[in-house]
Amino acid sequence: MPAELESVRTRQIVALRTMINLNEPVVNSGVREPVWKVLVLDRTGQDIISPLLPVKQLRELGVTLHLLIGARREPLTDVPAVYFVSPNDENIDLMSEDLKKAMYDSFYCNFISPLARPRLESLASAAVHGGAVSQVQKVVDQYLNFISLEDDLFVLRRYSENSTFSYHAMNSPGTSDVAVNAMLDSIADGLFAVCATMGIVPIIRCPKGNAAEMVAKKLDQKLRDNLRDSRNNLFTMDGVRMGLLQTSRPLLVIGDRSADLATMLHHTWTYQALMHDVLELDQNRVTISTSSTGKKKDYDMATGGSDKLWNNHKGSAFPTVAEAVQENLDDYRSKEDDIKKIKQALGLSGESEAADEALTNVLADTTAKLGSTVMSLPDLLESKRLIDLHTNIATTLLDVIKERKLDVLFELEQKLLQHSPLDQPVTQFLSNINHQEDVLRVLIIAFLCQETVNQNGYDQMMNLLRERGIEESALKHVQKLKSISQLGSRAANSAHTEEHQGAGTKTISMFGKLLSHSSKFVMEGVKNLVPKEHNLPLTKMIDSLNTPPSSTGISSAVGINQMIGGSSQGPDIDDIYCFFDPKLMHQPTKETILLARQQSAQDVILFVVGGGNYVEYQNLVDYGKRKNLMRVTYGCTELVNPAQFCDQVSCCSLSLPLTDLSGDSPYFFCSPLEF
Repeated sequence: MPAELESVRTRQIVALRTMINLNEPVVNSGVREPVWKVLVLDRTGQDIISPLLPVKQLRELGVTLHLLIGARREPLTDVPAVYFVSPNDENIDLMSEDLKKAMYDSFYCNFISPLARPRLESLASAAVHGGAVSQVQKVVDQYLNFISLEDDLFVLRRYSENSTFSYHAMNSPGTSDVAVNAMLDSIADGLFAVCATMGIVPIIRCPKGNAAEMVAKKLDQKLRDNLRDSRNNLFTMDGVRMGLLQTSRPLLVIGDRSADLATMLHHTWTYQALMHDVLELDQNRVTISTSSTGKKKDYDMATGGSDKLWNNHKGSAFPTVAEAVQENLDDYRSKEDDIKKIKQALGLSGESEAADEALTNVLADTTAKLGSTVMSLPDLLESKRLIDLHTNIATTLLDVIKERKLDVLFELEQKLLQHSPLDQPVTQFLSNINHQEDVLRVLIIAFLCQETVNQNGYDQMMNLLRERGIEESALKHVQKLKSISQLGSRAANSAHTEEHQGAGTKTISMFGKLLSHSSKFVMEGVKNLVPKEHNLPLTKMIDSLNTPPSSTGISSAVGINQMIGGSSQGPDIDDIYCFFDPKLMHQPTKETILLARQQSAQDVILFVVGGGNYVEYQNLVDYGKRKNLMRVTYGCTELVNPAQFCDQVSCCSLSLPLTDLSGDSPYFFCSPLEF
């Protein structure tokens, strides 16, 4: 087994660079000048490329202009054009017009997902009529219809208000069967593209009886269809995207969002998830308003690995991040003193006599050190930029934390999850919370986490929402889900009382040094809460499916069965989850499944249908580190923050959703915390 597996982000970058280089591998040589070209994108192509290839790298690849296909474009008849667009009718019509007008010297047509035969014929017809057949150099299906945001994180679409991939779209009775089928096909296409890019044919597992199972079946069929031609498929040894050889098969687990609603609403305390919750974090860019001018400023968090603080602490608790910023600031200031000495020695500041004295002292003291400092000036300037970035973001987060009492809400929700006694009823506690979204989120979590909610308790929650003028339909939808699923006292008694013991937070003393706007974070009134390590429901599902049967025995089956509210004498885990292996010619037998599970997969992908978040992503990454897995990857249809998810749940009808909520499916409405 190789020492390290390439990440999905790395492999997508390689595929994109090859495409932009006129579908030729990029040779890292300064001798050859790149072919200068125009890059023509649609919005989807722009969303895929922007987090991966900044403008500077596009320039290095010879891109002089990058334009949207729907925008007004002037003819450039002496340069080639590289198209990277979705194969829809609108884009085909625009490309056909370009061919008829001979807009560019040559055309390299790259489609984000496979181009259907009728659209290919339409494009060919336009080339013939425009006399541009000889100018069309290549037409390529790229299989890149997903967005890599981190080395171990991808989404199928950038979040949009009316997304067809949303939890609301999947659970709304207004969604037609045709729309649902098209949506599931699109999700399966995206997952197929991920597999093709990573060069893997995984074993697929998913819960039975929900949207995840439908996606898994479609993906299994797509992989089978591609593998039929042993000489010409995307997973051959000679394929561009072929991954490194492994002794164990990769494991792809497809989960459904309805398995865990609470995690989507829970107030978090980690850096990246906090940014996604309360700031505008989108496509790895965060937008904050400056307190002095009120103007908004964008910060790019995808710094190509140079931002060590971000790489090391994006999943850390907020106080830990603030302490790391302080340490970086102290380190920078110690080096900044050396820079000041250089300035003085060169006579850039102060009297010349003082400069000469400084020069003598400095040269006599640390000549080698100064040479090192001069060489590292660009690094110091970059360090200063990153320190300013994180100081501004953390200060903005702190203001929101104090204004909305997010630390108090986080601690309250932890108590709800572990069934700890509260100082006062939730409805009374929320009378001091002013932000309406926070009130709704806490109420939904409180409702989901209580063993039973009597009519009086439910009425109190509804009355509070009405008094505060908060839309009630989200709580109504969750109440309907809980009643249909019959996850009453049995599930609560078995899952909650066992899973929540020992949950919660610990308060630690971290800030010996406090930072102000210029050099300190003022942390008065904000508790230094650090969440304990725990497995969220979908991470727990991964653990159950990736643990060899000999290690789990009866206990795993019992644990899973208890979570769904069944008796201890329940079905085996392999009866609860579907098993698909695209490499098998026939339906798998129980012996085949057990044999496949004998060795834990070292390459694991968790994909969530219906939306995901950074909390779940970080939880999976932490789990992978604890288990020493070679590669873990988290994917979802789209990243949704709590406010957006509240809106989606509010829009859902009280009718039965797409997912199967019978007692035979492993659904957890409240996030069990396992330690």
